[in-house]
Amino acid sequence: MKRPAIFMDRDGTLSHEVGYVNHLSRFRLFSWTVDAVRLINRSGFLAVVVTNQAGVARGYFPESLIHDVHASLRARMDEGDARLDAIYFCPHHPSVGEAPYRLDCDCRKPRPGLLRRAERELGADLERSWVIGDRRGDLQLAWSVGARGALVKSGYGLGEWERDVPAWDRKPDLVAEHLLEAVERIVHQAGAVA
Repeated sequence: MKRPAIFMDRDGTLSHEVGYVNHLSRFRLFSWTVDAVRLINRSGFLAVVVTNQAGVARGYFPESLIHDVHASLRARMDEGDARLDAIYFCPHHPSVGEAPYRLDCDCRKPRPGLLRRAERELGADLERSWVIGDRRGDLQLAWSVGARGALVKSGYGLGEWERDVPAWDRKPDLVAEHLLEAVERIVHQAGAVA
């Protein structure tokens, strides 16, 4: 049976926005991240990270660093009795870098490749899912597959909210201060608190 998912952007949503995370020491989770993921786990939603990591294509860090960062992220989840069902990332850039990373791919947000992969591999019900992020591209990703999009004001979100959202042709389906607030409101709307 298909399950709805809460797809979360990484940098600026789960962790502090620091530009490119080019060293493991630069990756710092927000204080509320583990609690938010634990709530997703209890709610029956899938908890999935979707992130662009074009720093690989740009030559700022090797792909192996992404795997190290994600191993650290999973360890932090384990310590807090939380679980990520999957972490999907796009290391590509359409016009910068060398092959195989210089690629006009379908997995670079806001294109839907990462969500379609979750649909195939996890049985994610995209039309009942949410994407939470701090950038317009995260919401465009949601809308491209019939999901709903939540803008958080962490990371780049506050600037997007104050400066750019008024001109958007479609407004966010939900706006929250941070990830935990967004998850609480989504879970409450779904009546899915375990």
